[in-house]
Amino acid sequence: MALAESVDRDANRALRARFDEVYGEYQRLRSGLDELQARLAELRVTERSDDGQVTAIAGAQGELISVELHPSVYQDRDAKALSRKITATVHRAGAAAVAATQELVAGYLPAGSGAADFLRTGDFDSLLGRADAVLRRSV
Repeated sequence: MALAESVDRDANRALRARFDEVYGEYQRLRSGLDELQARLAELRVTERSDDGQVTAIAGAQGELISVELHPSVYQDRDAKALSRKITATVHRAGAAAVAATQELVAGYLPAGSGAADFLRTGDFDSLLGRADAVLRRSV
């Protein structure tokens, strides 16, 4: 009976150590969320057209914050060209903002996590891969 009790105590110690490790990681992630939220709220990305006539500012989710037009845009009366220039600049600002957000958020996730890979690639397999592996082991 002493051997079984010793094995149980060792298993309990190992479980407790693993729990402490996981809980510590959770606490680090949780404490960083407030900081992350504040940084995301402040994130702004600015893009300019090649000629500098159009400036677009986007927020963390790629949402358009503002568009500024340099007075020189009124010298050229080609509305379609101006429209294309504005659209392209806004798209670049949105894409750059999303990329900056992904990079920022990935810095708060554990290295090698499926969530970090998903943010970088958009591949749902990387997001669900860990859960799939756990499920396969338990079956």
